[in-house]
Amino acid sequence: MPRRSPKRALAAALLALLGAGCDRAPAQSAAPGSGAPLEKLGLMTSLPLYWPLGAGVEEIASGRAPPPWQRAALEGAYEIEPLDSLAPIPGLAAGAAPTDPLAGLTRLAVIQPRGLSPADNVALDQWVRAGGRLLLVLDPALTGEYDLPLGDPRRPADSALIPPVVARWGLAVQFDEAQGEGVAERALGEAALPLALAGEVAIIDPAAAACTLLAENAAARCTVGKGTVTLIADAALFEHRELAGEGEAALRRLVGEVLG
Repeated sequence: MPRRSPKRALAAALLALLGAGCDRAPAQSAAPGSGAPLEKLGLMTSLPLYWPLGAGVEEIASGRAPPPWQRAALEGAYEIEPLDSLAPIPGLAAGAAPTDPLAGLTRLAVIQPRGLSPADNVALDQWVRAGGRLLLVLDPALTGEYDLPLGDPRRPADSALIPPVVARWGLAVQFDEAQGEGVAERALGEAALPLALAGEVAIIDPAAAACTLLAENAAARCTVGKGTVTLIADAALFEHRELAGEGEAALRRLVGEVLG
């Protein structure tokens, strides 16, 4: 008998989860209109979290493209700064100083990136060691549906490329292709982490950083220098609105748990 499509099985599991009731109370964030400045959050991702999938440049430039639900949820607590690079960018004019995309940021989310360059790896490691707080999401098998052909540059990275900096922090990400289909929920601190075809995080060098495995090995939290890294081997919470809870409370709670 052919194996059932993982994405179809997931859709059925999501419907069942909705029927069981998975909403949680909204997380606390800055009150709208309070005038208090929001914390900046750098965001690098191949997922349609900041710009809607398939939107044209003209739509985006004119402001007619509605923001994705993930962006709307995060902007209740953070001022998002989208990033294409983590490494310093050379100045355009001769003798001009390079621009550091991470300058002034204390919080960063790198979610299913297309791949980090060697310079990105170095910059990220240095930024974390100097005191940055990083949410790193690397999913070996995305479960979302994206109506774009393979090879389209707008299509998210279906399987995360594990950057070398992960091994530098003493971690590795593995994937069990024989794992059961459906949605599981694990605890990550005070937050709930829904998982669908998740990877497994392993500590391969305990001396590299002070790391603790979380969410039954689907995540890890490490102290690296003065900073912290939380690695999650699944992006389902950022793909499926059904898992984010009422008002996207589950998503906001998890990001708040990781980044504060």
